[in-house]
Amino acid sequence: MSALLRQIPANIPQDMRKIRIENSHLTELPRGSFENISALEYLWLNFNNITVMHIKSLEYLPALKELRLQGNKLSSVPWTAFQDTPALKILDLKHNRLDVLPEHALRYLPNLTYLDLSSNQLTVISRDVFYSWPVYQRSQRAEGQIEAISNAVLALHDNPWICDCRLRGFVQFIKSVGPPIILMNSYLTCSSPKFRAGKFFHEVELNSCMKPLTSALDTNLTVPVGLNVTLTCFVQASPSPAVWWTYALKLLRPFNVSTEPISEETVRSELLIPAARPVDAGNYTCTAANFLGNTSVAITLWVGAPWASTPDPGWAPIGPAEPGAHVEVRIAKQTVYGITLEWFAAAAAEPGEIWYTLLVGRYDAAQKDAIYIGPGVNTYSVTDLLPATKYEVCVAVRNQAPRKGQCVVFVTGSDVSQLEQREKLIHIIVIVCAMVLAVPAGMYACTAEARPGCLARCPGACPRRRRGGQAQAAGSKESTLDSLPAGSEDGLCRPEGGRGGRRPPAREEPGKTRPPHRNSADLY
Repeated sequence: MSALLRQIPANIPQDMRKIRIENSHLTELPRGSFENISALEYLWLNFNNITVMHIKSLEYLPALKELRLQGNKLSSVPWTAFQDTPALKILDLKHNRLDVLPEHALRYLPNLTYLDLSSNQLTVISRDVFYSWPVYQRSQRAEGQIEAISNAVLALHDNPWICDCRLRGFVQFIKSVGPPIILMNSYLTCSSPKFRAGKFFHEVELNSCMKPLTSALDTNLTVPVGLNVTLTCFVQASPSPAVWWTYALKLLRPFNVSTEPISEETVRSELLIPAARPVDAGNYTCTAANFLGNTSVAITLWVGAPWASTPDPGWAPIGPAEPGAHVEVRIAKQTVYGITLEWFAAAAAEPGEIWYTLLVGRYDAAQKDAIYIGPGVNTYSVTDLLPATKYEVCVAVRNQAPRKGQCVVFVTGSDVSQLEQREKLIHIIVIVCAMVLAVPAGMYACTAEARPGCLARCPGACPRRRRGGQAQAAGSKESTLDSLPAGSEDGLCRPEGGRGGRRPPAREEPGKTRPPHRNSADLY
């Protein structure tokens, strides 16, 4: 007990009948661990760190009656190893990490009278596991006969059972089980799905499994340019399926997709396309899959002429551009360490042959790093950003200078390490404001040049001029756009009625000394 053993001792006497090694440092049971102790009847190895059990670890133990492995770290057991222990009556595996029982698991335990599998990670079991157990088979043959069969105790409680169609046969088995098989705790409970969590097996009725069936109310949509579009598909399946959307063989970003159950066997999945533009036209495929298979439904989207009124903020091209020369850029994703850009070449004759130049660097840097992106690639991740720093990223067709709207300017938050600990995102503030992009919640992203009425269309994204120019909440750890001091120094967003066009960014005077530390607000 509590001996610092790391392996089974090799000098155990041959006539030993009982071995008990607990609270030690055993990590595995190798092959032939007990080959010189054939008289062994009781083996207790509780509360060690055993993670591996060799398929021949119980070899030469024909007299073994009791094996206890409680409180170890076994995620699987080589069940065929019990062919070498035909006399085994007690098998204790509780408080391990078993997550699956194969169909043949109990086939080699014909004389078992006690099996404890409680407090493991079992989620789904086939009833065939128990139908192939010799103890159960004997009980069925002896039903109605005078012949007495000894009872067998079975413990299966405290496992995270998933009560869907895959557990249907096992639930039926538990409801029907009776002597000589006795459940140590007959009140088995469901852990998931949520609407069944905490319910007892005898309270649930599970349906048969069903391959996904997908459908859509409208498989052909026509919308004007600039309109937000939501594509919807419905999926009937059991168990609950995984659902994803693809467009031109490309998996669409999950933050534009929402999937939620509307009944026990039906889910609804919606894909949001903000401010539709001609390049968004095409076939969108909703695919659903579970272990029985997968099916899909295609929805065709046509993008027509724009509304007569001023279009909503969105992805539409900013102004006239030569064919193949204009690139539309947006922030597609933000992480703790940076952002991911996505771009498309508007009106490109051969988009599969276009090379791009990506310019990355501090906003005030005279020269920026140039990265050349080959044909067929339209995303790039900018990582290892510094906190409290103003950056500019531009994307242009190779050998051409970036045009208006092809650059994104943003400011990183002032306390990256704390945000990492709280599993939040870097607070990205995109300065240039004309069109609010579809980005994750909590991220302020505007791009392109300023237009009249900017404040009316993106009131939460443009900094407002305040009296006194004081930032709010000096003790706040997170920078927010509204906490920035008096108006944008870049002059890109002004209160209504402001005069003049876009002003160039304010530059520092050569004689001034830069302060040693700046937060996000100071960058304005």
